[in-house]
Amino acid sequence: MLPTRTLALVALAALLAPPVWAEGGGVRPEDARPPGLILLEERPGLGGKQAFGIYGAVADPAVPGLWRIKFWDEQPNNVRVRSETIRCTPEAPLRVTSNGFTFFVRTLNPGGAITSANRIDQLVWWATCFPEQAGKDPAGLAALARQLGYSGTLRESEQALPGPPR
Repeated sequence: MLPTRTLALVALAALLAPPVWAEGGGVRPEDARPPGLILLEERPGLGGKQAFGIYGAVADPAVPGLWRIKFWDEQPNNVRVRSETIRCTPEAPLRVTSNGFTFFVRTLNPGGAITSANRIDQLVWWATCFPEQAGKDPAGLAALARQLGYSGTLRESEQALPGPPR
């Protein structure tokens, strides 16, 4: 059995190791970004850049205010793309997303308080529903939300639904 200190050093070395693409094993995630990607945030992270954004927004022809988007989640050596649904109506704005195992249905409150728990949801919602506001701090969009008919007083909630068995 390895001592705890050795295990900690091995774990630290793995975290600090260069990504596979840096060793000639693949494409850098930022070089794989799709055309039309609206980058919502990019910041330095452990081992390289972290970024997320949206692309491929398509309006649902049968339901006004409903959009299907692709969410781009870029890590230093990995990219995940998820299909999401965004509803832009003032009465019931929401984001439906998943982590691969669970679906999350999040009722949003555009123009309300922005916290670490809802910031990404708000960034994605604003970029989808009002692309000209993409990347702006949602905390500064409360007055605009009211002008657009959003009360800013809706109760935010989240429902977690089991996804398909793997």
